[in-house]
Amino acid sequence: MARLFDAYMIVDWSAASKPTTGADSIWIGTFKRDVRFRLVHAGHNAPTRTEASAFIRQSLADFKRRGERVLVGFDFCLGFPRGTASALKLGEPPWRAMLDFVAREIKDKADNTNNRFQVAAKMNRLMTAQAFPFWGCPARDEQTTLKAKRPRDHEPGDLPELRFCESAQPGMSSVWKLYYQGSVGGQTLTGLPLVKALKEAGGDRVQIWPFETGWRPLDANDLEGVDAVLAEVWPSMLAAPLAAGEVKDAAQVRTLAAHFAALDEAGKLAALFGPRKHNAPSDVVTNEEGWVLGV
Repeated sequence: MARLFDAYMIVDWSAASKPTTGADSIWIGTFKRDVRFRLVHAGHNAPTRTEASAFIRQSLADFKRRGERVLVGFDFCLGFPRGTASALKLGEPPWRAMLDFVAREIKDKADNTNNRFQVAAKMNRLMTAQAFPFWGCPARDEQTTLKAKRPRDHEPGDLPELRFCESAQPGMSSVWKLYYQGSVGGQTLTGLPLVKALKEAGGDRVQIWPFETGWRPLDANDLEGVDAVLAEVWPSMLAAPLAAGEVKDAAQVRTLAAHFAALDEAGKLAALFGPRKHNAPSDVVTNEEGWVLGV
């Protein structure tokens, strides 16, 4: 089977409110081919989302110029739990309506200051008029519709706490968690504007999986004319041995990029783009919630 991609980029995002490097900051691990067509790794630690976004855009432009197709994995949700767009009274398809809504609402400055807590509070107000389902913030950012601590458990009739993919993979956090360890919610709100920008810049040549590609095994013919596929990943999925002096985040993006590269070389990556051992409804996955590559 022909290889699907020429390069593999994994992005470990951060919702930090000030520039930061090292642990718990933005790490980008890329395996790309050198002049001898050998896969080599390059790591990048960006202090701000503005710098990371510029780096990713330039990297994709370089790959396109060389005629190389790239898989880009982001460690935040590309979709929300089923029913979220409807609760916000947004249009169809739900995944695109949510992408547009978040990108429109989030204000993220070059120094990393951002309004993610205010946006989450607004979404809570529109969805439930309560401090629910989003939760988690510093005490200074608390307001009527957003609290520092989780106010209550999800009950029948509420929006689901987890998407189908998170139910299928123990250990993954809910997008409703905005703050504290494993807070994917803040990363999602600050990361989706970049996904929208990449999609708008690339048009049909940039495809968001599984919303635009379909939730099915892919082959090279499916990606004809495609420069990049954007996917959701979970870097903690694999054990990541640390090199000397390496932080955990750097090791995880390096390990996951290498994993996908090796699977692609062996003709085994294509199957991961389709359902595996799960019974999630395909229409929910492809229209609203999305999935995590490799789960």
